[in-house]
Amino acid sequence: MKISVILAHPDPGSFNHAIARAVVDELQSCGHVVTFHDLYRERFDPFLRAEELDSKARPLPDLAELCEEAAVADGFVIVHPNWWGQPPAILKGWVDRVLRAGVAYQFVDGDDGEGVPVGLLRAKAAIIFNTSNTPKQREDCVFGDPLKAIWKKCIFELCGVRSVDRRVFRVVVKSTPAERDAWLANAQELVRRRFPISSENSRAT
Repeated sequence: MKISVILAHPDPGSFNHAIARAVVDELQSCGHVVTFHDLYRERFDPFLRAEELDSKARPLPDLAELCEEAAVADGFVIVHPNWWGQPPAILKGWVDRVLRAGVAYQFVDGDDGEGVPVGLLRAKAAIIFNTSNTPKQREDCVFGDPLKAIWKKCIFELCGVRSVDRRVFRVVVKSTPAERDAWLANAQELVRRRFPISSENSRAT
């Protein structure tokens, strides 16, 4: 399987980076083909140009490969912190520019954008790993966990990905090494369960 792993955190020493490394290692050990993007290290440009809004326009050269990767991926793993109940701006820009009309979704003939689009992504599953310093009770009661709706309803299900898992690790700022080790093992277990070793992968290895 082809799995796209997207990381959005500016600090290379962050727990988000540890999650991404653990996930990539696990996916590769299962025989999957992994494309990994550390958006901050790669200096991804989140700035959406007006000409990119035209679904019939060809992606700009710096985006063409990313759009192709997204289109052919069998699964996605997204890793980012919870900032203001949203993904970091650089990751929002990746969504805006890469999961674009004509790549991730399209409107049917006669629909100028007011209807419900048809999802185009071939991926069957996506996993989102978030870190947070907000206790779960406060997150649920005060903020309503907006990231859950953003990734599941507003992005992946709209683009045709029906299986969407999300795991939140918290409270990171107070966590112990033992807790972080357990979280990494948990992340690997979820990835292994959602993207298991297939017979094709077994033959390839």
